[in-house]
Amino acid sequence: MTTASNRRLRVGVQLQPQHADYDSIRRAAAGAEDLGVDIVFNWDHFYPLYGEPEGKHFECWTMLGAWAEATSRVEIGALVTCNSYRNPELLADMARTVDNISGGRLILGIGSGWFEKDYDEYGYEFGTAGGRLNDLADSLPRIESRLGKLNPAPTRKIPVLIGGGGEKKTLKLVAKHADIWHGFGDAEVVERKVKILDQHCADVGRDPAEIERSCAVEGSPDELGPKLVAQGVSLFTVGLTGPDYDLSKVKPWIDWRDRQNG
Repeated sequence: MTTASNRRLRVGVQLQPQHADYDSIRRAAAGAEDLGVDIVFNWDHFYPLYGEPEGKHFECWTMLGAWAEATSRVEIGALVTCNSYRNPELLADMARTVDNISGGRLILGIGSGWFEKDYDEYGYEFGTAGGRLNDLADSLPRIESRLGKLNPAPTRKIPVLIGGGGEKKTLKLVAKHADIWHGFGDAEVVERKVKILDQHCADVGRDPAEIERSCAVEGSPDELGPKLVAQGVSLFTVGLTGPDYDLSKVKPWIDWRDRQNG
């Protein structure tokens, strides 16, 4: 079993920026902060992922800049940025800027991309899954390099979150570059992925306890939470969609977190 290195448990909420007016999204972000979540995420797409495919939708990073001013305590970030949509150096500069605006509350979530409609409609080459992962592998060192050159510098070492469960490429990138790994699935799936991630960490000489484990969750925290904690997961993120963003789904996870943290 991978230990969580005595990490305190954290709760995130992903406010999926679809099927809603921005006023509703802003109120949900403020409401999530007031409720006590640790992180407010959005996602990086150009169209809704479910529901009406041509429904209302907003862009990710301009929204993060607004959230940086509209919130004061929570960390913010994309779950996750699509590497294909922005030059790596530009993305590093955007991250540094939002980090400074927010007073050091940005998490740089990133993945290789997968939603073909985004690519086709906005003129990006979709290519292959393997090719997109290779591009991500090329981009991560460039992002790290640019973050080290910017003036002014980021306010802190911006945590890098890599999302995805690919066992041969994605988890290898997590072992090399990530501060947080975000996965999906039940406890059995997470257990398998964690074992593979631990081996990739051993291969590159990294302590796996340095990487925070994150998982998308729904349902009862009393049932699922302990099983994920046993696999070293310490960040639990509830996804909410528009138009209403029902924060009552997050409250049981916050209460459970507080009981566990003591």
